[in-house]
Amino acid sequence: MAIHLFVHSLWQFPASHTPLLFKHAWKGWGFQLLFFFVKLKRLVLMFHVNTSSFPFGRRLPCDIYWHAVSFHDNVIYSGQVNKFPGMTEMTRKVNLSRAMRTMQELFPEEYNFYPRSWILPEEFAIFLTEVNLMKENNPRWKPTFIVKPDGGCQGDGIYLVKGPTEIRLMGNLQSRPAVVQEYMAKPFLIDKLKFDIRLYVLLKSLDPLEVYVAKDGLCRFCTEPYQEPSLKNLHQVYMHLTNYALNIHSGNFVHSDSGNTGSKRTFSSILGKLACSGVNIRKLWSDIISLVIKTVIAIVPELKVFYQSDIPTGKPGPSCFQILGFDILLMKNLKPILLEVNANPSMKIEHEQEVSPGVTQYIPSPVDEEVKVAVIRDTLRLVDPHKKKKKQQQQQEEEEEEEPAEQPSAELVELAAQDEESFFQEELENKPELGESPPPEAKPPAVCLKEVFPKYAKQFSYLRLVERIAALFIRFLGVKGTTKLGPTGFRMFIRNSKISNSGFSMAAGDILYIDITRRGIGPSMDQREAEQTEPAVGKTSKKCRVWERGCCVVAGNEK
Repeated sequence: MAIHLFVHSLWQFPASHTPLLFKHAWKGWGFQLLFFFVKLKRLVLMFHVNTSSFPFGRRLPCDIYWHAVSFHDNVIYSGQVNKFPGMTEMTRKVNLSRAMRTMQELFPEEYNFYPRSWILPEEFAIFLTEVNLMKENNPRWKPTFIVKPDGGCQGDGIYLVKGPTEIRLMGNLQSRPAVVQEYMAKPFLIDKLKFDIRLYVLLKSLDPLEVYVAKDGLCRFCTEPYQEPSLKNLHQVYMHLTNYALNIHSGNFVHSDSGNTGSKRTFSSILGKLACSGVNIRKLWSDIISLVIKTVIAIVPELKVFYQSDIPTGKPGPSCFQILGFDILLMKNLKPILLEVNANPSMKIEHEQEVSPGVTQYIPSPVDEEVKVAVIRDTLRLVDPHKKKKKQQQQQEEEEEEEPAEQPSAELVELAAQDEESFFQEELENKPELGESPPPEAKPPAVCLKEVFPKYAKQFSYLRLVERIAALFIRFLGVKGTTKLGPTGFRMFIRNSKISNSGFSMAAGDILYIDITRRGIGPSMDQREAEQTEPAVGKTSKKCRVWERGCCVVAGNEK
């Protein structure tokens, strides 16, 4: 039985831009990988031998829908789609910072991997006051701040400042909201260069929560030797910003077919270098996995609200999965810091090269291919609908014969030695050179995506407080297919959560509701997405801040 995959693209391309095909076969697995990418949107796709693809549409239902930008790229009613409703909104810098701040207020020590952030323009006065207060308490403190536009990508619109007054002079915050963060001025350097890690994470399911982390990623290097920010170098983007889209235009950018050198390298090559210098790689991986799980836990509650809005309980609809790009910075002490989460990480496996003045050619990138092909290959393995049915049948048979599995220990995540070997050691040893095609008799490719949740669920269960509040919020919405909680639903929310039993009157609840909705009035998500992203088919629901502030009230009471 064939698996049907519908590839939806918002980009048109002329006949002269013929899609390029690369085929690799592994006899041990019994399937081929087919890499498909278009000149204007090089999205890597691959399929099983018995899989049919429909890049130009299909009337009949498909098993898997591969959308280009968001869940609403195409109207679908069944199968699986590679985007979650609301993911684009939740990974915007403002909404991500809100979600992380909520968790920082509840669990400050657990969420200290995200930089201190302020949302502009609404929190500019708070930002100014707090910075002045910190300077008064510590006159020697000379901070640098980085300003990131809410809907920006690829480094667009990012700049560094030494103080709040410089932000005020820019004067465009009303039309383009932004997040300002304390700049991490002491990063870990390799070859005197700053770099970040693009790590690929698969969110396979929201309920139950399933998360997979890729064993390998990409390290994107700056192209000028790093110096701590000063008035002289503040505007040198090739020194401070690691974005590939920026640094590729530097004359110092080095393309390399090897994952060990150049301005873009594999994370496994960096791990090998760190291991040789005596760094505890197991501890580093443990910290990174912890960061990923905690970040997902922070955004899942609101994703569930978006999900029920587009696919209400009891209504036929598709299931979802999504590949996310986590951008992580290593500090001098090797502590990982989350920079941002990308809902649509690039899956390009080629780069531009000027072969003659004014003539650009697209050259395959073995480094990108090595990492990204493995991620997509394993993603389609995991969401294979036929495999899922077989697995369910097998689990039912095993449950009848075997005893229940033991629960994991309550200790903080520390990868076991044997598990650690399977997680990264394969990337450090016995790896074929980049660009080499595996011989026909080669063994199957190693699994790239590793399950981290629910594998480590018990260690992080105490952090899932806001998810329980989200369940209450959804329960009292009243109207299916909405994210807005009305006044009646809000009163039921307070009453059933027993907040009123702790001295919080219903009259106070009504006043709180009015205050929240008044402060929550602003541009809808539809308007902002229309201005800052590609046009999409379908409708995105408005986001009501009753959810955010209501959660804080209940969380404070419950904690």
